[in-house]
This record gives sequence, C-alpha cells and structure tokens, in this order.
Amino acid sequence: MSSMNEAPLLLVEDDPNDVSLIWRAIDKAELRNPLRVVRDGEHAIDYLAGRGEYANRNKFPLPALMLLHLKLPRKSGFEVLRWLAEHPELRSILVVAMSSCQAQIDIDRAYELGIHSSLVKPKRWEEMVDLIRTLGAYWLRLNAKPNLRSSLVLAAKP
Repeated sequence: MSSMNEAPLLLVEDDPNDVSLIWRAIDKAELRNPLRVVRDGEHAIDYLAGRGEYANRNKFPLPALMLLHLKLPRKSGFEVLRWLAEHPELRSILVVAMSSCQAQIDIDRAYELGIHSSLVKPKRWEEMVDLIRTLGAYWLRLNAKPNLRSSLVLAAKP
C-alpha cells in the first residue's frame, strides 16, 4: 500500500478554471501527491470503483484525499457520497467538500453523508495556496488514519 505522501489527490471538479487554479495552488504549495482530476460524479464513482478507463489501479490508485465539488453534472457530489457510504472498504478515503459558496443545508447534508470537512474556495490566489498547504499539512501529514482494512477483517470474524 502506498504512503499518504505517494497516494494521489482526487479532484472532482467540473469548472476548468477551478481545476487550473487548484492544480497551480497544489504545485505552489509543494504537495508531492500526484493529482488526478475527474469532471463529474459519474467519473468519480468509476475512478473509485476502478472500472472502465480507471481499471488499472497502478495508473489510477485509490486517493488519499478526495476534493469533491458538490454541484456536479451527471451525478452530484451528494450521489458520490451516497455511493461511498455503500462501500465500507473505501471508508479510509478522506473526503473534503469544496465549493464557491455553500448553503448550510448543503453542508449539513454532506456531513450526514460522510464528508470529513467542508471548505469554501477562496477568492484570492494567496488564500487558495494557503488552503491547499494547510489541507496537505493536516490531512496528509498530521492526521493519523485508522487501518480500516484490518478493522473490516476483525469485524467479519465471529
């Protein structure tokens, strides 16, 4: 299994300007995790399931962290979260919702569906770099994650 510093970040975002901004901010923040990008919820589910064009797990490994826009075409971020909840083997994937503006009802719903954090995308470049740097420091370096594969095996034993 790859370490948190080697596992990719999965950006699920349909706005090409935001993809470019986040990509540049990740580079400026000097995060070493490779970035994978999908542009809608349907492709996010395919990526996480390892099916279709994402079937090669060497090329498309499971992410350490998923940055998920909630308002997506084809399948919404909420539908992605519902799908994730049905797949306990993927519970170790950290999910951070990122939106330009967030209504409290959307934030509440996303937490009910299992996100780990909800962030508003900053409007200024420097703030985006700081946000990405902080995300990387907390979620990828400081945060201790459980070994859920072991706990799933233990839970399955009588």
